[in-house]
This record gives sequence, C-alpha cells and structure tokens, in this order.
Amino acid sequence: MRAKKTSTADLTVLERLRSSGLRPTRQRLALAKLLFSQGDRHVTAEALFNEAKDNRVDVSLATVYNALHDFTEKDLLREISIDSSRSYFDTNVGDHYHFYFETSGRLMDIPAERIAIANLPEAPGGAEVARVDVIIRIKD
Repeated sequence: MRAKKTSTADLTVLERLRSSGLRPTRQRLALAKLLFSQGDRHVTAEALFNEAKDNRVDVSLATVYNALHDFTEKDLLREISIDSSRSYFDTNVGDHYHFYFETSGRLMDIPAERIAIANLPEAPGGAEVARVDVIIRIKD
C-alpha cells in the first residue's frame, strides 16, 4: 500500500493550522483545503457544508460551524454578520469593507483605501476598537 502523496497546497494548509495553534484534524484539514485553495472568498456555513459533501468530505453541519468558528477565533477567517440570520466567513482577513447584494446574497470586497472613516469616537471605558466593519447594501 502506497502512502498518500502530500501536495504543496496541503502543506500550506497544514502549516497554517499548526501555526495558528489548531490541531490539524482530518476534518479541519479537509475544510481548510476547500476554504483556502480558491483565493479570497466569502462562504456561509451551509455553502461550505454543501461543498464538502460535493467533494466527498464526511462532515456534519455542526462540525462545519465549529471549524469555521475555530478558524475565526484564530484569525484565519473573518466573520461578517449581515443580520441575525446570515453570516459569511471571509478568507481575506486584511482590512477591507463589503458590498452586500441583497437579492443575490453576494458579498464583494471593497479595498480599505476606497473608504475614509473620519471622526471615529473613542471606545468607551478605556476599551479598544478592534475593527470597523462597513457593509454597503445594494439592491440588485
């Protein structure tokens, strides 16, 4: 029996998980490969679950949610909450903003330098602003 050959992309995903402090379980590795092998993208948990099933990755929807939240907690993903019933997970964790197309549900990146935020108030009680999210809603 031959050992499975490891590709460069697989090593990058494995290194990404390990360097973040996450244990690279089989399911996390498979989901990370799906997430990070296609460049910057926005996915919902349900879309990633369906993509995993299409690629014969045996995971439950709960496992997908857990992995996405683990990746977000370790700054591998950024969660974008559109409303109380819809969140996207963004593989681009750098500073940027979003257009949200209300009919199609599509998110599109806006480079940070395209939006100027002025007169941002100080955070109350000595707290620190972690990030500013801007979502411009588009009727499409």
